[in-house]
Amino acid sequence: MSGGLQGVLVALDVDGTVVDLDESMSDRVRDAVRRVDDAGAHVVVATGRSLHGTLPVLQRLDLHHGFAVCSNGAVTVQLDPAEPEGYRVVSLHTFDPSGVAELLREHLPTGLFAVEVLGRGYKLTAPFPEGELTGEMTVVPFDELFSEPVMRVIIRSPEHTSAEFSRLVDEVGLHGVAYSVGWTAWLDLAPDGVTKASALEEVRMRLDVARGRTLAVGDGRNDIEMLRWAGRGVAMGNAPEEVKAAADDVTGTVGEDGLAQVLEAVAAAER
Repeated sequence: MSGGLQGVLVALDVDGTVVDLDESMSDRVRDAVRRVDDAGAHVVVATGRSLHGTLPVLQRLDLHHGFAVCSNGAVTVQLDPAEPEGYRVVSLHTFDPSGVAELLREHLPTGLFAVEVLGRGYKLTAPFPEGELTGEMTVVPFDELFSEPVMRVIIRSPEHTSAEFSRLVDEVGLHGVAYSVGWTAWLDLAPDGVTKASALEEVRMRLDVARGRTLAVGDGRNDIEMLRWAGRGVAMGNAPEEVKAAADDVTGTVGEDGLAQVLEAVAAAER
């Protein structure tokens, strides 16, 4: 990437990349994001978080224009301070996950299920561990979760380790949906073919950015498609080996301000 940061798309994961597990964001990371944004790059937060959970991060980064990809690609918004909510939804993908969810329920009878309610919170079968979800929480019967098409389903099994949960998901075999397993015993279901990468491709085309002028930084398994999609994909040092293998480069950990290391180098090289 050369010739300044105009016409460059920078896609950033949030958890484990912009902020650590305690939601802490360093001044160095914040300043580096501001630097590339002020230099004209299209900074796009691309996260598994809900829209409701993403907005505070955008505020902390002082990002009030451009696009944000939420819910692992199911929701894309364009930020606009003139809008009452500060954004407008430009892409929304929904699906009927009831069959897959019922199959998972058979194998996880004590599992917790939730569906995202756009911009508000979640409908869920029982409370999740404290701090894992944000927004309004409404407990409903399992069948009521899928009374209408949804954009995202979360399945959580606190009694399993991440490795145990991953094996169980592999054994069940999920078809007709996109899915990713998180750091804990956490599973996200999305419409088939919908990922951060698919949403970012829509944003790239809207902005008319060349594929070679795209940079993505992330640390999770739900970032693998995004890292492969980007002209340059960078994995955080705290990422699992399978995520690092999907990237072109590996930077420092979130505790080492690995994201800032990448953005500072890009800004310096593009002068």
